[in-house]
Amino acid sequence: MSGCCTPSGRDDAAPPAAAVTGRRDGDSWDGLVRLAGGVTRVGSDDPDHPEEWPVRTVELAPYAIGRCAVTNAEFAAFVAATGHRTEPERFGWSFVFGGLLPDDFPPTRGVAAAPWWREVHGADWAHPEGPQSDLADRSGHPVVHVSRRDAEAYAAWWGGRLPTEAEWEHAARGGLVDQPFPWGSELKPGGEHRMNVWQGTFPGEDTGDDGWRGTCPADAFPANEHGLHNVTGNVWEWCSGSWAEVDPSGVSRGGSYLCHASYCRRYRVSGRQAHAVDSTAGNLGFRVAADL
Repeated sequence: MSGCCTPSGRDDAAPPAAAVTGRRDGDSWDGLVRLAGGVTRVGSDDPDHPEEWPVRTVELAPYAIGRCAVTNAEFAAFVAATGHRTEPERFGWSFVFGGLLPDDFPPTRGVAAAPWWREVHGADWAHPEGPQSDLADRSGHPVVHVSRRDAEAYAAWWGGRLPTEAEWEHAARGGLVDQPFPWGSELKPGGEHRMNVWQGTFPGEDTGDDGWRGTCPADAFPANEHGLHNVTGNVWEWCSGSWAEVDPSGVSRGGSYLCHASYCRRYRVSGRQAHAVDSTAGNLGFRVAADL
């Protein structure tokens, strides 16, 4: 995958992460939406995205899912409670979109097929653009630079899990059927921005017409009819399961702040991408789910 899609995999190795013990305090369901499940339609027949084919019906058990992606503040609480070190911290680097780096940033290695992705040493969840950056004014933004294993560790500590793709898409649709966006068929109904995606010419100019360059707060923009915020745009979100029956790669959903119609229309409720479970980047986060 290219464009806004997250680079996949690494060519080095890191020791396995230590097991995480403990969990969140209390038994609050604040921040989660309870959904009844039932029969739902997932997928699309978009001719440009065969990875979404076919449209199919799936039966879901009742479940709960986060109204928002997990934020930097929430992930910081997990790290403080458990001492968890993310895979970028153990590897020593992660992928950062070059347009977010300062002009005087030292040269870095790029991805051959997508040179706007830069391998930045010292980039991790607490330093999203490298060691010179921090989370000032971003505590309510989605945590990024987390692998699927990091996301699973947080979810287990919290007392839940990652959503399945079908659960994620069912929740993202907000009760609508066969519509590309959580609010319907139009990208900008009435000219109003409903999500955080790229405006301008990729990768050189993001005008920020939707109010943001890079991530925005996890609860920005109106929620869908199920009460979920930012299921399209902002950050890709890890799901459980594998890309395909014959491909064990991990999968994420929903698109990110780098998506643009000129090359990538994965900022839709059916949009999906595959990557290795240790992949990390500045546009990849997650939300939690739980059984009922």
